[in-house]
Amino acid sequence: MQEILVYIALALAIGFFIKKWFFKKKSKSKCGSDTDCNCG
Repeated sequence: MQEILVYIALALAIGFFIKKWFFKKKSKSKCGSDTDCNCG
């Protein structure tokens, strides 16, 4: 049971970082040159 929870946590973490990275790339056009504007 603990292994399943670990894999779920890893999947969520990886998904979160991928989303954050893609939003960072996309948000350049919306926010200008500031990539850490957190507009998403």
